[in-house]
Amino acid sequence: MSAAAGAGKPPIVRIAHLAKGYRRGGQDVPVLFDISLEIPEGDFIALMGPSGSGKSTLLNLIAGIDKPDAGELLVGGEDITKLPESELADWRASHVGFIFQFYNLLPVLDAFENVELPLLLTSLSRRERRARAEMALALVGLSDRMEHYPNELSGGQQQRVAIARALVNQPPLLLADEPTGNLDTRTTEEVLDLLGQLNREQGLTIVVVTHEADVAAHGKRLVRLKDGRVVYDGAPTREHL
Repeated sequence: MSAAAGAGKPPIVRIAHLAKGYRRGGQDVPVLFDISLEIPEGDFIALMGPSGSGKSTLLNLIAGIDKPDAGELLVGGEDITKLPESELADWRASHVGFIFQFYNLLPVLDAFENVELPLLLTSLSRRERRARAEMALALVGLSDRMEHYPNELSGGQQQRVAIARALVNQPPLLLADEPTGNLDTRTTEEVLDLLGQLNREQGLTIVVVTHEADVAAHGKRLVRLKDGRVVYDGAPTREHL
């Protein structure tokens, strides 16, 4: 782990000797090899690497969307590799917010309803759900767009709604897979500035998968993968971007 990143803070994610592969066409295809990594609370990591390096696979493992073949993966002190599938959905809802490249908003729901959606699976009252959704939309600067549908919003505004939806359960960990890949340069900067603000002011731990150096430069720390292995873990310097 980078010495400069989150010194003195307990790791929210601890990965030790992680390995993952898939079976395709009757053959075993290894993707990740012996990954060891710690992510302290409040870190902002850019996860980079060429296509096929294992970036999205690693993100999905941290999110509990997939399970490793070997190794240890603790999130918030809990070994999520040992959780049964029946418990993983509830675990994800309370521990991880996930942002996708293509927003994944429901077109028949307005911004407020899209953000409120994850809360419908909780025991919160209608009033509590409304307060949470309004707070999340305020954090991303969209209090005045709550009743707008996705097709009435710009790409950047749709991604802000998606970020608000990821935040509404107040998770300690925010994971983003190419969150700016579908945005223009100006809107990309706006979204990255927002993520930086959430990291600084809310103390949110963020991991962003990207293949773009300009995006990775916004992180506090760069983790670069190549052929399923960590080849760099440190400051996002020009040399390593």
